[in-house]
Amino acid sequence: MSTRPLRAATLLVLALLLAACADAAGGGGTPAADPSSPAAEDATVVLQVSEVGGFTTPALLAGRVPSATLYADGRLITDGPVIAIWPAPALPNLQVYRLGDGGVRDLVERAVTAGVTETGDLGSPPVADVTSTRFTVRTGGETVTREVYALGMGPAPEREPDGGLPTGFDTGITEEQAAARARLSELAEALRDPVAALGADRVNGPEPYQPEAVAAVVGPYVEVDPPQAEQPWPGSELPGEPIAPGTTCVTATGEQAQAVLEAAAEGNAATPWVGEAGARWSVVLRPLLPHESGCADLTEG
Repeated sequence: MSTRPLRAATLLVLALLLAACADAAGGGGTPAADPSSPAAEDATVVLQVSEVGGFTTPALLAGRVPSATLYADGRLITDGPVIAIWPAPALPNLQVYRLGDGGVRDLVERAVTAGVTETGDLGSPPVADVTSTRFTVRTGGETVTREVYALGMGPAPEREPDGGLPTGFDTGITEEQAAARARLSELAEALRDPVAALGADRVNGPEPYQPEAVAAVVGPYVEVDPPQAEQPWPGSELPGEPIAPGTTCVTATGEQAQAVLEAAAEGNAATPWVGEAGARWSVVLRPLLPHESGCADLTEG
């Protein structure tokens, strides 16, 4: 059955939903209001892209940051580039853009057109233990989610002289599925680079994201080579409340959050954090996004 009538209906409902958001996001042809202004803040997520699953530790699963989160007020928070060093920085490089001139509407409509609200089979490349990309869009007062396994991943065989795949090689996806995946990949890229997607005249930023709260995903410390300098933990008492096997979590807000952020600038992803009782802990620091309030928001649904 054709998805065109459904897509058209979805876009119509979406247009009605976003009409109220357009003014806050600069829908009248003017830049969006300053996101630091209380009158401008609307932490309703209208579009998000995140990685879920895959083979990794429970702490890293909980500590993942969505690659892009778009809010009704025009804020777009993305994970920026990270310097390729080991140990990695203690904090992710989160950037915030501010969209104007209907940017929220355009990106959400692009998500619908890219197929986020569709339900067709997207295939499964023959690779194991990698992540799925989860796309979430809010349309008509409902939240719609679509996941695609191993988006942009898969085996890379040597091509035949004519450019074709070796005889009998199975990519695990059809041409139609490959085209659908490509549309979703383009959407993810547009959200990671809104200036290229919308034009520099419709986007302000990026600027570093300044979180109001930070979650600490905690586990027993594992020694690394070379040894890393200890840091006293400035937040709530570790290890916190369990959220996964062998993994706990605490949240720092207000002055405590600021102290954690300042301490993180002196540490790295392999820093042994020392609690009040002298115990040493591994900590994955996860800045909370505007719509998140604590550790419970970090567990995958």
